[in-house]
Order: sequence, then C-alpha cells, then structure tokens
Amino acid sequence: MLEERPLAFHCGNAELLGILSQPGSVTRIGVLIVVGGPQYRVGSHRQFTLLARALADAGYACLRFDHRGMGDSDGVHPGFDQIDDDVQAAIDAFFLALPALEQIVLWGLCDAASASLLYLQRKNDPRVAGVVLLNPWVRSEQTLARTRIRHYYAQRLLQREFWSKLFSGRLSLGSTLAGIWSTLSAGSGVEAKESDSFQQKMRKAWCKYRGETLLLLSGEDFTAREFMIWWNAFRADMPGRDRVTLIELPDANHTFSSQAHRQSVEQATIAWLDTRLGRS
Repeated sequence: MLEERPLAFHCGNAELLGILSQPGSVTRIGVLIVVGGPQYRVGSHRQFTLLARALADAGYACLRFDHRGMGDSDGVHPGFDQIDDDVQAAIDAFFLALPALEQIVLWGLCDAASASLLYLQRKNDPRVAGVVLLNPWVRSEQTLARTRIRHYYAQRLLQREFWSKLFSGRLSLGSTLAGIWSTLSAGSGVEAKESDSFQQKMRKAWCKYRGETLLLLSGEDFTAREFMIWWNAFRADMPGRDRVTLIELPDANHTFSSQAHRQSVEQATIAWLDTRLGRS
C-alpha cells in the first residue's frame, strides 16, 4: 500500500522539505523528481504529485522536494544551473530514509532536466543509474533562431493566409524579409564554446554518462524543438547513444498538461524503469 510522509533535510544552512512516496514492498530503485522553476514539489496541474503516487503504486519509491528558496524550503533560489548541492542533499536524505535503496533515477522537466545533466557533469554521482529528461532547456540565441527559421518561417511560407496578406498589401514584404534576415543572422553564429556555458556542460555530461536515459519530447513545444536542433548536432557521435530511449508525444504541450498526456508520461516512465533498470 502506498505511504506518503514528509522528509526534512538540510542543504548547507537551509532546511529543505520533500514528500516521500513509497510502495508497500522494499525497492532498490528510487526516483528523485528534480523540480524546475519557478514552481514547487506539487508541479503544474499536480503533475509531480500524481507521478510520485503512480510510481509508488508501480513499486518505485519517489521523492519530490523543494530546493532552496522555493515552496516550503529555506534559503535563496540559486538558479536552475546551481542546484547541485540541493540534488545531492536530497539523494543523501533519500538513502537515509530508505536504507534498502541501491540506485537513484533523476526525473526532470525543462530546466530541471538540464539541471539533472549538470549534476552528473559536476558531481559524477555513482548512485545515479538513470535520468528521465522531458523537454530539456537548452535555450541560446542560436537555437532559438534556428527553431524560428525551421518551425515558424518555413510554415508561414506554406500558408495561404500569408500570401493573401502579402499580395493585398496588408503585410509588408520589406519588414518580413527584415525579420527573416535578422533571424538568420542570429542563427549563423557558432555555438558557444566557453567552458562555463551550461549547454556545453550538459553535452559533456551526456557524452561521458554511462547510465540509462529516457528522453520524452512534446510535439507542440518550442523548447522541445530547440532541444532537437541542439541534440542533433552531436547525437551521431555520442557514446552510448544506444542507452537513450526516445519517446515523442506529437500532440503534447510543454508540461504534458492533458490527462491523457500526463498518464502517457507516467506509463512511459514506469515501463522504462521496468525494462531498462528493473526493480529486483
């Protein structure tokens, strides 16, 4: 039977609060929901609460928590790219609360997915056996420009309404061309090479990571489209790409807000845990 209880722990001088959902039986694999911002452990449309309960019902313990400066936790929010200590403190508390645990899976949406990869890059934590990444955040001037060209301007050129406005004079050809040129110029820059770029750190983490990855992408989401442009630039040369399970939900929005899409995410996560990691 599902059991839920609060879990308080410390990250430096700040006290953090989480909710632990655990199944009636002992499990060796736990799922840590890394929360992106600005939100707290419940998630938009109660997504994280419902996910945690679904995982526990399926036999996997789950901890969702507020990192510093969010929800019921103390401290100042350090930004999504600086919550490594929060994640590490939560993993430590998870293992203390459930001594039978052997491995952890990090689960994150948007900038929380990015934060999960950054944690791997900086901490190299051997307890992390897998990551679930939903619509990871890789926003840069270049990815945004390329996504606009591919998914906005290309579609506009195929729309009858666009040509009707253009030939009727309701749309300025000069301003349209200027917008396209501005976007092309922004997207023509070379991808940032600085070692402190969070995108570069994400890439390095993924390329050296030897665990399993579940990648869930929404079809109706600009962030997911930006991510695919970024990922396609190096995925062919990525070591261990056979350990990446990619699932696309064509009609889903950024947060998988419909009941059907939310349940699809839950089912995909559980099936991946069963087949790629196993609970025994």
